[in-house]
Amino acid sequence: METKKIELGDEVMDTISGFKGIAIGRTEWLHGCTRINVQPKVKKDGTMIDGASFDEPQLKVTKRKTIKRKTDTGGFDMEIKQKPTLTK
Repeated sequence: METKKIELGDEVMDTISGFKGIAIGRTEWLHGCTRINVQPKVKKDGTMIDGASFDEPQLKVTKRKTIKRKTDTGGFDMEIKQKPTLTK
């Protein structure tokens, strides 16, 4: 049975530890390992929980696309959008 690739924004669970959260990042390593960064939700008391990274085959999708990815992230842009300031 072929496993569908985890997409960023999917809610996932680690099948070994039971750790749950949203897939927020993917890293691919030189020798073929793909790891998924998982960020859990904040606890009810407002405490932040650190995210963790898992091998992709170790994760199970519990809900598809719970968070939609934005197309304009505000990241680096090759085009300068403001006029340069002249100084004497």
